[in-house]
Amino acid sequence: MIRVLFLSALTLAFSLTLQAADWPRFRGPNGSGIAEGPMPTIDPKSPLWKVELPGRGAGSPIVVDGKIYVQSASTDGKTRILLCLNAANGKTEWTKELPGDTAKTHAKNTFASGTPACDGKQLYCSWWDGKVVSLHTYDLTGKELWQASLGNYISQHGPGFSPMVHDGIVFVNVDDDKHAQLVAFDAKTGAKKWFADRKHYRACYSTPFILERPGKPAELLLGTTTAITSYDPTTGKVNWEYALVWPKGEMPLRVIGHPVYAAGLLVMHCGDGGGSRYTVAINPDAKKPTKVWELKKETPYVPCLLVRDNRLFWIGDKGIATCAEAKTGKALWAERIFDADVTSSPVLIGDKILTISERGSVAILKADKEFEQPTIVQLGEGVYASPAVADGKVFIRGTTHLFCFGK
Repeated sequence: MIRVLFLSALTLAFSLTLQAADWPRFRGPNGSGIAEGPMPTIDPKSPLWKVELPGRGAGSPIVVDGKIYVQSASTDGKTRILLCLNAANGKTEWTKELPGDTAKTHAKNTFASGTPACDGKQLYCSWWDGKVVSLHTYDLTGKELWQASLGNYISQHGPGFSPMVHDGIVFVNVDDDKHAQLVAFDAKTGAKKWFADRKHYRACYSTPFILERPGKPAELLLGTTTAITSYDPTTGKVNWEYALVWPKGEMPLRVIGHPVYAAGLLVMHCGDGGGSRYTVAINPDAKKPTKVWELKKETPYVPCLLVRDNRLFWIGDKGIATCAEAKTGKALWAERIFDADVTSSPVLIGDKILTISERGSVAILKADKEFEQPTIVQLGEGVYASPAVADGKVFIRGTTHLFCFGK
């Protein structure tokens, strides 16, 4: 009986751990976009709560220890805003404001398109004041602890990159039309630990992630227009690099989503507003990183990829969902689910994919090798930000409101 009770307690503790998982950075834990199920009911007529957010922004919310943190900017472009909300009811607990100015951006971009990162003790946010980008660090009450300038930012689209934090180090990929640099800061002090200059071409917005494999040291992975690179996260030493060679006459493409690891391969996608697309899969374990397969159409530009059961799932910018074998890139199915553009990245909850169009159409489809017709509902406002998932709830940032669905 004691053993049964003990095992039951362990099962309950494990279940609670999964249910209470945080969503601490862009795309959640390690940028995977994956959360444990089940998928909450998404009924726009009866959300758990819905609150209007001040200003305008396209950055995603994060959720840590029952609090939501999200960035915004005033509609006149003069103020940048960091908000903390209670995840249970959506009530604002505090706000932090910084001065800013207007500047030219892409029509779909905003002055608050980055997503914060949190290590459970501190918040890390990248801000653009219209000229200069900077990294600001706050405690969980909104008190600023330190800041670091990241220099001028020059891009036809404006910035939208997000920091990430791992093992006491904050990483920021600052990649614009004139320069590119990956910078690592000590999370406690703000001291610069290391930086790596990268070959630049077009502004990229990809966030690094940590690749951890049995018997191998952790690697910091970053992919941009010019290369996919593995760094030692502590020192910045390059472990290996795969240079992207663009054929003569072809425009090098921009990277917005980061690579994913699937079936022993690293897969990265890129594109541009003219419709060009490119996805490449490399073997990082070869003596020299080697291309295994590539695709030149029907892959995303902005939305990130998902991985499940050695398969890749993605939603194209024009609303076509695809399932492909990770080892070969061969499509198992490709079906149109939206008649609208898609900017938001999908998330995987259990065995279900949640994806949202710019018009606010919310689709839920099964992540399987065979296609099943999705359930589609209308949120009632546009969506450009990627959703967050935590504590069995889904948080969707619309153009005006933040929605919470779940029990």
